Amino acid sequence: MHTSITALIVGSLLACLTHAQETPQPPAPLAAGDHTRQLTVGKRERTYLVHVPPGYDRQKPTPVVLALHGTGMTGGMMVWFSGLNKTADKAGFIVVYPSSLATGGLSYWNAGGLRGMMAQGQPDDVAFIRKLLDDLGTVVNVNAKRVYATGMSNGGMMCYRLAAELSDRIAAIAPVAGTVCLDENKPERPVPVMHFHGTKDKIVPFEVKAGKSQPFMKFLGVEDSIHTWVKLNGCKETAVSVLLTKDADEMPVTRKTYGNGKNDSEVVLISIAEGGHTWPGQKSPVFFTGKSTLNISANDLMWEFFEKHPLK
Repeated sequence: MHTSITALIVGSLLACLTHAQETPQPPAPLAAGDHTRQLTVGKRERTYLVHVPPGYDRQKPTPVVLALHGTGMTGGMMVWFSGLNKTADKAGFIVVYPSSLATGGLSYWNAGGLRGMMAQGQPDDVAFIRKLLDDLGTVVNVNAKRVYATGMSNGGMMCYRLAAELSDRIAAIAPVAGTVCLDENKPERPVPVMHFHGTKDKIVPFEVKAGKSQPFMKFLGVEDSIHTWVKLNGCKETAVSVLLTKDADEMPVTRKTYGNGKNDSEVVLISIAEGGHTWPGQKSPVFFTGKSTLNISANDLMWEFFEKHPLK
């Protein structure tokens, strides 16, 4: 009798111990600084970097900006390319730099519009960003109504895809030198857009002639991308134009605002005369991407825009 009771107690203790060992422990909260996170999406290992500003308070929900790199880059390269850490420290938001997967030795986002062999076996990057946001919420206090996305080139194209397919999580987007690739855009809600583009961009041209064959990837020109989202958001089709720089400036910058959209949404185009395939406010790291204006800061303008547009 006593032996049976003892065995029962020992067995229960062992079961509890085993269960405790098998139960995953919650991840430790992130403090101010730079961190690397890993997760698995569709049997593929993915990584993203997190920059938490010095004034971060775990008790307060904090805005998040996703910064998506361009083709051939990584999340780490996007840190110095965009200069967003400095803006995050000043404004008090968390900035996240995901990395895309490499296909054929070249890293790029599955933003839509891929052709031929490039369209085969592509990862579901929308699912990656959704899972990233879920994972991020376990280590920092995310303000779920203030999650935004910006990106360079192919990363900007991915912003448009996130707006179309993840509008329940992404409050607003600010693509830089990246246009719409999807044939169909069906967001669940209006998504405010601020788009930056140089008029002399030779990599993602400002104008794309209708019917022109594009190698590997199909994408729209800037005006077609803007008017796609003007229509989706129900904005006025006539824009209000403002010159953001002095008339004598070498690279005049114009802001065209299509306002009065559904749920207070708007679509804003920031066009940089003579600008190349660059990030406004940052010096171009290579000569072949063209001129970069220092007359405006894309980071400051997009954050001002984001602050106006929380998730409704």
